[in-house]
Amino acid sequence: MNPPTSLCHSGAGNSPCDTVQPHRSSFYSNGGTMNIATLPSVSTARLPQTYEAARAALAECQNIDECQDWADKAAALASYAKQAEDETLMKMAARIKARATRRAGELLMQIQPAKTGPKPELGMGDHTQFGRSDAARDAGMSKHQQVQATRVAAIPEDDFERQVESLKPPTLSQLAQQGMKPRPLIDHKGRDPREFNRALHFVGSFENYARDLERESIESAISILTDKERLALRGFINRIDAIHDRIMTRI
Repeated sequence: MNPPTSLCHSGAGNSPCDTVQPHRSSFYSNGGTMNIATLPSVSTARLPQTYEAARAALAECQNIDECQDWADKAAALASYAKQAEDETLMKMAARIKARATRRAGELLMQIQPAKTGPKPELGMGDHTQFGRSDAARDAGMSKHQQVQATRVAAIPEDDFERQVESLKPPTLSQLAQQGMKPRPLIDHKGRDPREFNRALHFVGSFENYARDLERESIESAISILTDKERLALRGFINRIDAIHDRIMTRI
């Protein structure tokens, strides 16, 4: 994004930040596309109508990168408003940014996350996998912005509207916090959490051990052992058998 035009100016009879005046003529540019950079001066802008126009445009937005551009420009607008100490413009900018972020999140949630693990379909033309993170990255969003957008989009619409249109709109961080999915409660079966964790790791050790050995080609591995290695392996197995016996007589 190009550096913003300074909002503060000096002149006869005016304080440095009397009015907010980036270079602007109309709220519309580029063939009718909404452009926050061309907002009218705060002193002459009809803010409710301006905001309603932005709100309507965002509701129709179908591109993640366009939503992100709105959010970036709204952040710059909020900075301008803060310099000018204009609370009306600050609130409008906060609402626009929240709506742009939510709309980006809604669009992202329509895209399935990429599968984890091996992806044999990658590099196969039309079958190349394109996931949610890829779409966010292509739109210029960081991982933090992607997560924040999807969390804001997870807030029930009525609740979102009520908060954003309130006299004190919440910050994006506050909204995103509300969209976090609570972790499911773990039933410790009446145990201390440390005891639960210890038991989980104890059982997991045997699970990993069994799984690793199941992957081995036992006959093939044994056939290549030296006499010294066979003797060492017998010793380890005897130790393991003794441990197994202690466990099996207690469970």
